[in-house]
Amino acid sequence: MMIIKTLFFGITKDLIGASELKIDVAENSSVKDFETILKNEFSTLENLNSYAIAVNEAYANDDLILKTGDVVAIIPPVSGG
Repeated sequence: MMIIKTLFFGITKDLIGASELKIDVAENSSVKDFETILKNEFSTLENLNSYAIAVNEAYANDDLILKTGDVVAIIPPVSGG
């Protein structure tokens, strides 16, 4: 197992009730695996149509493998004009 520091922004912070959490994941977990863990642990995230996931300040694909020390950010859709 490894601990991933997770940052929540905007509405995701409100849905989770925290701006930062440490989440345990299995070694060699992908971003997609991480997203499944989040949705299982925090069902309120299912209320969002979509959100982006960034790893170490770069948007991440679902197949990116997480490593110890990575920082994951959950970024809600941005609206504006």
